[in-house]
Amino acid sequence: MTDLKSIWQYQEREVSNAPLVLFRMTFGILMTTSVIRFMINGWVEEFYLTPPFHFSYYGFEWIQVLPKYGMHVLFALMLISAVGIALGLLYRISTTVFFLSFTYVELIDQTYYLNHYYFVSLIAFLLIWLPAGERFSVDAWWGGTIQKTCRFYEIAILRFQVAVLYCFAGIAKLNPDWLLKALPLKIWLPANSHLPIIGALLTKSWVAYFFSWFGALYDLTIPFFLSMRYTRWVAYCSVIVFHTLTALLFPIGMFPYVMILSALIFFPSSQQEKWLSSIERKLSNELPLNSISTFSKAKVLLFICFALVQLAMPWRYLAYPGSVFWHEQGYRFSWRVMLMEKMGQATFYISEGNRKMIVDNSLHLTPQQEKIMATQPDMILQYAHHLKNVYKQKGMNDPKVTVDAYVTLNGRRSRRFIEEQKDLSQLKEGWKHKDWVLSYE
Repeated sequence: MTDLKSIWQYQEREVSNAPLVLFRMTFGILMTTSVIRFMINGWVEEFYLTPPFHFSYYGFEWIQVLPKYGMHVLFALMLISAVGIALGLLYRISTTVFFLSFTYVELIDQTYYLNHYYFVSLIAFLLIWLPAGERFSVDAWWGGTIQKTCRFYEIAILRFQVAVLYCFAGIAKLNPDWLLKALPLKIWLPANSHLPIIGALLTKSWVAYFFSWFGALYDLTIPFFLSMRYTRWVAYCSVIVFHTLTALLFPIGMFPYVMILSALIFFPSSQQEKWLSSIERKLSNELPLNSISTFSKAKVLLFICFALVQLAMPWRYLAYPGSVFWHEQGYRFSWRVMLMEKMGQATFYISEGNRKMIVDNSLHLTPQQEKIMATQPDMILQYAHHLKNVYKQKGMNDPKVTVDAYVTLNGRRSRRFIEEQKDLSQLKEGWKHKDWVLSYE
């Protein structure tokens, strides 16, 4: 009981809020850059407005793509709120708007799911409840006072979320393909053989094994090394090298830069107070101090519930028999980062009575949607229901939808994925095991 009381007192103690302030600023700048990049590349049109059909998440079917002007307004709000986060302008409103707009967009279509998008949504949600806008912000300057302290648990929850990402990504790498066969890196790395200096090395088998083992060890240990005083700087240098190399070898957008800057949250409050104070002195910030930070039991309870959910989510796959890399039930939202090379081909058939026809997927899906759908059972099922509705509107009374699907995993020979004669239009989505997906074993 004494130990629990000591832990509680340690978590509620007052510390400098510099880590929250610097985290808010860097997060806001990165998100501003990311949204601008998304809009400039025309991805609003390509990903959301061009496709005639979108793969919604189970339970979130009510989230639909908005009309053209609506999507552009949504991204404009996202951009404005990201700038607001960086500047600390209307901070609570900005974080709330960014969280809602960003998460809404990500829930429109499963095709574009990425672990770092999920991470961004979680961080944005946490920032709503953290006092990161009470210093070095437009709000503080307008209010005429600043707050220089926060409770330690308000910093700890961000450290926890970064650590969860790394640790579960490391645990997911403890599988035979990754450790014993260096897959899928043995497939991916040779594609970068054109790079100067390191290109020739990337074709070597031992390099794939080294990267695989180092990647697993890195993910499993880096949060702990970042947390220890004597290893922190070396660990952070390894974060920079690891994610810079990842950005060089793999086209995964802003994720490496998000992780490089997120890792700064592990530096102690005293160190980050020096960094922030040096900037404040240069800007001659002499605003009077506000009262000490408040302690909120409700916020602590919220963070505990949040932490428990995050610790439980990655283990969902244990509720389903078979290989999670094959059936992918419990795969999303579990920090399985770049763990497999999976490709498929799905040919759909519509039949009624003696009449049977092949579906031209290009009439309904973009190439990217078709590529992702062909390897993921829940998306195959959702597409089958969509096809049934389409052909009922064309005059069929009760069309049957079947699929001839083959999938290859980590370079192995392709094999049949779905029961060939199963009428997918009669199946319902849900949390139950999809026994119509053929066993990988």
